Amino acid sequence: MEIKKTAMAGTLESSDAQVTVEPGDGTIELTIESSVIHQYGRQIRKVTLETLDRLGVDNAKVTIFDKGALDCTLKARVECAVYRSNGITENLPWGGVIR
Repeated sequence: MEIKKTAMAGTLESSDAQVTVEPGDGTIELTIESSVIHQYGRQIRKVTLETLDRLGVDNAKVTIFDKGALDCTLKARVECAVYRSNGITENLPWGGVIR
């Protein structure tokens, strides 16, 4: 799936994450700021990249401001931001439905 325009999902509240996706320059450029980066930075990166791969996104700039979000929350925020960037608002294939 192509990232057509900049889109955001999530909040800066505790236990949430704010994810922004923008059209990229040919690769995935991932920036993560997190209050738990030293403990969970690798897991945040892994979950984000797996979710983008599952959605077929291979060209995007992704910025994440994490406030201790669980994996399921992070996946939902990434999915939502990608769908919003494409204007998809109905019949959303949430979770493991894609691929």
